[in-house]
Amino acid sequence: MASTDFDAEIKQLRATMHTIEQVLDLDGMRREIDDLGVQVGAPDLWDDQANATRVTGRLSDLQGQVDRFTAILARIGDLEALVELGREEGDADSLAEAEVELTRIAKSVETLEVRTLLSGEYDAREALVTIRAGAGGVDAADFAEMLMRMYTRWAEQHGYGVEVFDTSYAEEAGLKSATFAIHNSYAYGTLSVEAGTHRLVRISPFDNQGRRQTSFAAVEVVPVLEMTDEIEINEEEIRIDVYRSSGPGGQSVNTTDSAVRITHLPTGTVVSCQNEKSQLQNKASAMTILKSRLLALKKAEEDAHIKELKGDVAASWGDQMRNYVLNPYQVVKDLRTGFEVGNPSAVFDGDIDGFLEAGIRWRRGADQTPV
Repeated sequence: MASTDFDAEIKQLRATMHTIEQVLDLDGMRREIDDLGVQVGAPDLWDDQANATRVTGRLSDLQGQVDRFTAILARIGDLEALVELGREEGDADSLAEAEVELTRIAKSVETLEVRTLLSGEYDAREALVTIRAGAGGVDAADFAEMLMRMYTRWAEQHGYGVEVFDTSYAEEAGLKSATFAIHNSYAYGTLSVEAGTHRLVRISPFDNQGRRQTSFAAVEVVPVLEMTDEIEINEEEIRIDVYRSSGPGGQSVNTTDSAVRITHLPTGTVVSCQNEKSQLQNKASAMTILKSRLLALKKAEEDAHIKELKGDVAASWGDQMRNYVLNPYQVVKDLRTGFEVGNPSAVFDGDIDGFLEAGIRWRRGADQTPV
């Protein structure tokens, strides 16, 4: 790469970082960090555990964002020094190393830039993900389990916590449904673009004749609510059932009726939780899930009028938003953004950042389309 290319690329990186700094309001973040630091230092902080958790979580999130920004700036500075050294000494190896680092930094800046597009009301929240097997029998159940692994692997690779609330296993293989939380700020804004119908095409490992099978799974993503969110549930409008937790194939994993299912009668919304050991803990978790789903339902109703004004969107074949094709060729393609990769194995192993970033940019463009 010529020296003028380095100069132009680094100049562009710094310009983008300056824009990101303004959008994120780094000075405001630092002021809030100072204020939260004072609160964390108070001796009575943990007298109110809910507030203490909120304060410490917010402090960790803000500090992490500031640290990521400053780390990228430092890398750009180091890159400039490496380029200058390579030029002065005519060191081709140093310039080659600089070219590799330039590509890495550009990717980091792009990822940080995508974060600035997450400005929705609940985008900064943690995510509650539910996956349900659709049409396709045992292949669909197996596909649902593959998707759950994909998202949990993605979270693990980024160091995000995962908490499984409920899993309903299919009789032969896979999952009927699963609900789990991704514990990281902006997890909802990031993963919300995954909501929709996913389609898998492959030679079925469950078909004795080795025929190609098409199966579907639905992904639902809602924000995890905080204590301050105003979602009130009338006790008279819910039905609570308790039952015994079970594992794969119906095998009992609990000898007491600790699992909890809550039905919201006015909307017909049903949630369940069997991850915790006590019925009380499962009830509390199930209520959290129910509130999150009712919030999503409320927002969907509010958005319905806007969607009507925009008119019907031309749908692709069926109603899927992404195809995972393993036979007769291999590709994973998002039908909304056009983003695709030719390595399904990597995608199912959690390599979905490209799809997430493309989806976030696509959504921002769709939101700004004139009514």
